Order: sequence, then C-alpha cells, then structure tokens
Amino acid sequence: MSRKPVIVCCGRTPIGKAGGSLRQIAPERMAAAVFCHLLEETGVPAEDINDVVLGNVIGPGGNLARLSALAAGFPVSVPGVTVDRQCGSGMEAVSLASRLIQAGAGDVYIAGGVESVSLAPWKMEKPGNHYKEYPRFYERARFSPEEIGDPNMGTAAERTAEVYGISRQDQDAFAAESHRKAVHAREQGWYNEEIVPLPGSGEDEGPRTNISPSLLQRMPPAFVEKGTVTAGNSCPVNDGAAAVLLMSEEKAEEYGLAPELEVVDTAAAGVDPNIPGLGAVPAVKQCLADNGLHINDISQMEFNEAFASQTLACLRELSMPLDNVNTGGGAIALGHPYGASGAVNITRLWSEMKRRQTKIGIAVMGIGGGMGTAVLCRNRTVAEGEKR
Repeated sequence: MSRKPVIVCCGRTPIGKAGGSLRQIAPERMAAAVFCHLLEETGVPAEDINDVVLGNVIGPGGNLARLSALAAGFPVSVPGVTVDRQCGSGMEAVSLASRLIQAGAGDVYIAGGVESVSLAPWKMEKPGNHYKEYPRFYERARFSPEEIGDPNMGTAAERTAEVYGISRQDQDAFAAESHRKAVHAREQGWYNEEIVPLPGSGEDEGPRTNISPSLLQRMPPAFVEKGTVTAGNSCPVNDGAAAVLLMSEEKAEEYGLAPELEVVDTAAAGVDPNIPGLGAVPAVKQCLADNGLHINDISQMEFNEAFASQTLACLRELSMPLDNVNTGGGAIALGHPYGASGAVNITRLWSEMKRRQTKIGIAVMGIGGGMGTAVLCRNRTVAEGEKR
C-alpha cells in the first residue's frame, strides 16, 4: 500500500540578484543554512534523514547534495544525490523524495534546490586539436538537438507570445502586478516564516515599489528586434536555495508533528522544445486527470514566471484564474535561481495555502528543452467539504 508523503516544514534563503548580496556565499553554504533551519524548526534529528535530494543546474559539478549535507554538519551516514531537470530541478527533487516515501524506500527526506549564478563556473568546450585550436566558451548546455530546434529561452518566449497572441501590454501589466504582489507580501510579513536569513541578506532583493506598466513600456526588446519580451517582463537570474522536509505520515505522527500539506501527486511531461515554456500545461493536466480533478478545483497555484508571455499562455491554456496564481508574487519580481526555483515554488505554495486556507494547490514549472513538472498538494487542515 502506498504511503502518504507529507511536508512538515519548508524554508528558503532570500533570493539575491546575480552579483548582489549573496554573491560570495557558496551554494553548499546556502543550502546548508536551509537544511539546518528545517531541523531546528521541527526537532528532527539529522541522523534520521534517509537521503538529501538537491537540484542544481549551473553549479560547480560533483554531488552538491552530499557536499551541502556535510556542510550542514549532518552525520557522514546521511547520503545525498544531486538531480538536474534544468530549472525544474528543485521541484524534481521534491517529486523524487515523495515517490521514494510512497514506495517505502525511506521515511525522512530533505529535498530542494540551490543555485549561485554569481559563482557559477565558466563553461568551456575542449578543442578537437589541442595544439592548433583554442577552447571556446559557451553559455549553456544544449536542451535539444539542432535538427529539432534549440532556441534560447528569450527567443522561445517571443515565439510563445506570437503564437498565443500575448501582447506587450498584457506582458507588462502582468510583470507590474508580480512586483506589486511581492512588495505587498513582504510588507505584510508573508515571507517571514519561510525565509532563512543569511549573513548580509535578510530579504529578497528583486521586488520593486516603483514598477508600473507605463515604466515597463519604456524598456526595449531584449531578444528579438521589434519583439515584445523585455528585461522588465522577464525574470532576472539569481542566487538562492530552498528545501522541504518530507516524511511519511506515520513518521510525522511518531515525531508528534502535525503537517499541513500532503503531496498528493507529481507529474512531468514534454512538449516541442521550440516552445519550451508550454511544458507546464500537460504536466498540470496529467496531475488533474490522474486524481479526478478539474482546474476549478485548484485554489492555489505557484507558477514559475520565467517570462510573462509564457506564464500567460499557459494560464490561458489551462483556464486558470489569475486571482489564484502567485498570490504573494512570482519570479518576475522575486527572481529565478534556476536549480532552486522549483523548491521556492513549493515553499511559497506551503506558505500561501496555510495563509489563505486553500484546500488544493499545485506548484508548476515550465522547463528548457520542452518539459514541465507539477506537484499537487492537499491542505490537511481544510475540511473536505470546504470549497477553498
């Protein structure tokens, strides 16, 4: 019989700008700070952790999960595994840990993601002839074979805007609203429970009080001449870490913990790599279909706002009301620390579902290479008969 994975605690660092307040903090130190916070908040002994699952995309290589666990002072008996599903890596880590609990492989897992864009190593291609050719720097790994198409994410966002008829005005309005919600959330203290302060950084650097659609209208196209995607209606690149403490329902009872959220299901799906951001749509639809749900049953969605065009296209495809999406702001304001973003979304889902007392929520990522992931959660404190 499948066991129920529950989320007993979440945490994240402040999200810093590339070259900003977190620029000198190594990724394993960011992750370690969040790991320690999870155990301090719950009283769970480190030696009880079956595994640490951590997502990372552009880091130093090696097994960053194991390095982070050791940096956190965990016993050497606690293993770690690092996963890479591009910007869905942090969410993939939580999905994998949930599946391991369901399968009975273990009872207690830390799962999340970390990224330091500021400290990411340069990528260099080895020349074919070491004596006559020079190494070549490159920006990112390939997402798709050239014969299929492998556009950069900005160009793909422009293509999405064109195909789905997403106007510049709609994109700028959505971006301004992301900042407004994030600033409001910060002022109201909605982030306080989830943020783990780091030396020199106690709050997110991205949200801005002076952003408006009229100001955003002044920004030039960032990727395509005469295009509609700009730096203002796209997410920045960032540093940060986030993690979740997951365990079986039985283990939570043994510890005397009363977790609010249960991970009901997870899904991953693929689409055409030329419109990669649309991968979120089939992932969400799969989660809904497998659990007999309709989009109207989702009262809280945390969707990674890599680009306003991509986000709006997906939400229109899903017929998801904007009022229930990223109610505390999204990545256009907060930022996008690649490997951590999926775990940031789940942390935000945890906070917002508790605050709003919503019944069913979902965290969603669209991913480079044409993929999407989703994690469906149920609020155990909301009675079955309640609507929200």
